[in-house]
Amino acid sequence: MERRNLYGCGAAIVIFVVLMVVTPAIPQSQEYHNFADQRGLFLGLPNTLNVISNFPFLIVGIVGLILCHYGNYFKLSLEGEIWGWSCFFIGVAAVAFGSSYYHLMPNDARLVWDRLPMTIAFTSIVAIFVIERIDENTGKASIAPLILAGILSILYWRFFDDLRPYAVVQFVPCIAIPLMAILMPPMYTHSSYWLWAAGFYLLAKVEEAEDKPIYKLTHRVISGHTLKHLSAAMVPVFLTVMLARRSVEAERYNSIFVIFYQTSCSSHYLKFFLFFILALTKIKIVENRPQTKCI
Repeated sequence: MERRNLYGCGAAIVIFVVLMVVTPAIPQSQEYHNFADQRGLFLGLPNTLNVISNFPFLIVGIVGLILCHYGNYFKLSLEGEIWGWSCFFIGVAAVAFGSSYYHLMPNDARLVWDRLPMTIAFTSIVAIFVIERIDENTGKASIAPLILAGILSILYWRFFDDLRPYAVVQFVPCIAIPLMAILMPPMYTHSSYWLWAAGFYLLAKVEEAEDKPIYKLTHRVISGHTLKHLSAAMVPVFLTVMLARRSVEAERYNSIFVIFYQTSCSSHYLKFFLFFILALTKIKIVENRPQTKCI
């Protein structure tokens, strides 16, 4: 396992180096700081709605962190889980301060403090997924390196005006996490909450990209970026509810093949093939379930 992990890390480093060599630098566009809603609606507070819409992050982050440790309300049984979820909720709570500080006077220097806590939360989620879906020791050992990689990607952007490492840290997990969720059996029940969280994260990215059109569409009532904050805050909300409700999965099914097996037609060749694949993946099958006829 340790040798395989080393090979995996080595391959990832090689791929990253190749990407840095063959792709051009991505500078930070200064237009990014030009948000649609720049109104001072409360005591002259600049960009009021973009500032105060970060408050939900503070509430969810503090509540989640307390429940991680107070009487083990979430029933976290693995040491890596406790560390991973604690880092996640600390990052979520810190988003309220970092993002508010940035939106008071948007510029590159302040954007560092906006992205830093988000990166801590995001990389912690990756480590948590490794713990739950692959291996606890590997996931626990990856918490600090992943967070450090996220921090270094932000520093690299700040000093060299190149967003490529930050883009890798942010978007590669967007591919890896769904793949792990689909291909690897869950340790706990209520895994559908991950999908809800992913859906709201995707919604937040769309709202961020459509900041000005949404502001115009709502007749200058609320901008896309403000809605982005509120949608993004729903991600830790769903994950907190998931932690409170879930329990250890009795049978760790491979979701793709089980779904196909359960709904497959009466073709014996197809059923034999699916059963063979499931046997290779060591997944238990319950035979007494209705079948549908082939058309």
